[in-house]
Amino acid sequence: MALVPFDDRDGFVWWNGSLVAWRDAKLHVLTHGLHYASAVFEGERAYGGKVFRLREHSQRLIDSARILGFELPYTVEQIDAATNEVVAANGQPDCYIRPIAWRGSEMMGVSAQQSKINVAIASWAWGSYFQDKEKGIRMTWAKWSRPAPNTAPTASKAAGLYMICTMSKHEAEKNGYADAVMLDWRGQLAEATGANIFLAIDGVLHTPKPDCFLDGITRRSVIAMAKSRQIQVVERAIWPDELARAQEVFLTGTAAEITPVGEIGEYKFTPGAITKALLDDFGRATRGEVDFPIQ
Repeated sequence: MALVPFDDRDGFVWWNGSLVAWRDAKLHVLTHGLHYASAVFEGERAYGGKVFRLREHSQRLIDSARILGFELPYTVEQIDAATNEVVAANGQPDCYIRPIAWRGSEMMGVSAQQSKINVAIASWAWGSYFQDKEKGIRMTWAKWSRPAPNTAPTASKAAGLYMICTMSKHEAEKNGYADAVMLDWRGQLAEATGANIFLAIDGVLHTPKPDCFLDGITRRSVIAMAKSRQIQVVERAIWPDELARAQEVFLTGTAAEITPVGEIGEYKFTPGAITKALLDDFGRATRGEVDFPIQ
């Protein structure tokens, strides 16, 4: 399949308050967000034209920016409306959506207090994040660790925090794996390179406490789905060797949705009743058939 570059496509991008032609959505090479990672973003999916958990995503974009020290020039309602506008304009009811906010090119240096804050939103058709995920993807261990919360703004969906994710996923793919599991600075399970992780152990769901990585919106949705089924969910510190006790493992995230895991290093798993039940609930939730309020 031929590669279609993201800068050479048809459609529209919402850019600082209005729709512009896709190919005209450009910025200068001396943009602060490019050099110093002063950017935050979201990943969202629309199903049948309706963006799943739109309000939560828009609010997190604003919150992420505040953690990095800048204020978005739009309200959560305006970001919601802009997201719906670009999805409709691009005519793809089932799509992935990327809002992003960044410091502009007015100042170049570590300090950029007077730089303009820009916001853009794009959407495009995108199917499954992993190939053949139903049987369970193969994962390896990342050599990079999630940083301690006093060394990085870990509660923000900040662009700079994904550098080690890209490095880890590239290394995994080079060695024939779909993704990698990242540990935290303590050596405990953290997450995959772009998704949270759950373990089913004797009918109970266990997931790492998000104290140094993003508490995903899909993660919180899955916890709500599990609790609605009276499945106990335990958020706690999990050590890698505890994978030996797990019967099922799966990932959650906007891109990953719910992805069963078949292998992590030497540990093997089989997608079972809990994974399949939550996949069913997730499908019903994204189709708007049922709502699972999240905390």
